[in-house]
Amino acid sequence: MRAIQKWLDRFCYKHPRFAIPNLMMYIVMGTAAVALFDAFSMSHGGFSQFFYFDRNLILSGQFWRIVTFLFVPTGGNIFLVAISLYFYYFIANVLEREWGSTKFTVYYLSGVILNILVGFLVGYTNIFYINMALFFAFATLYPNMQVLLFFILPIKIKWLAWFDAAFFVYEMLGYLFQGYPQMALLPLIAILNYLLFFAGDLLDFVNHKKRQVNGRNRKTVDFQSAQQHAKEKKGYLHKCAVCGKTDVTNPELEFRYCSKCKGYYCYCSEHINSHVHIE
Repeated sequence: MRAIQKWLDRFCYKHPRFAIPNLMMYIVMGTAAVALFDAFSMSHGGFSQFFYFDRNLILSGQFWRIVTFLFVPTGGNIFLVAISLYFYYFIANVLEREWGSTKFTVYYLSGVILNILVGFLVGYTNIFYINMALFFAFATLYPNMQVLLFFILPIKIKWLAWFDAAFFVYEMLGYLFQGYPQMALLPLIAILNYLLFFAGDLLDFVNHKKRQVNGRNRKTVDFQSAQQHAKEKKGYLHKCAVCGKTDVTNPELEFRYCSKCKGYYCYCSEHINSHVHIE
């Protein structure tokens, strides 16, 4: 996966002519137009019935459906469609500024091509999961960005990404349990498309966390070793600066270090609150 990611980065750098600037703006505008026609259409299935992906209709000559399925709205009423389109455009705009038009175009169109291949395999496809997976890319680049959920609750993007991941798992399991395993390919290829571009970043993140954990473990081991070495050398670990009792001679006592004393002075539980502070 890392090698594929590097190859994609080189490809995008060497072939800037593949860029379609503001690609998502065209997708959003086309989808909004179809949604409006659907809202005012009196025919069964609405205006989008002429645009969705159907393998049999495509093979019978309606080749435009290979492209026009990108503009078929998904969701409920026109208000929800408008919210989702704004969401897609905002995220895509941020990704395009971060990556450049070429890489974003390749990223989005690679998902489209995977969708088309699955569509010919199972007979139907849509662009919904590819658009939803844009959020994974956004969250990977800006995990700690904070947004207002429902315009009220502040929450970091990375936590919303976990909800998005749970939604994808729920959708795939739903298709499997309902007896439509082929439809589970739609959310699966959206995740695959994301991994083609981000697998290397995810591996770097996991390795970084492992190094942090190993570093903490080594520090713990070193601290314990230092304590054991000190105890072997002096014969005790803690000694009261007032009475001279140690954790060896009086194991029933607790020993504390005073933060008010100038220096590293230890006291037993009998003198920790009654000693004269050393200045």
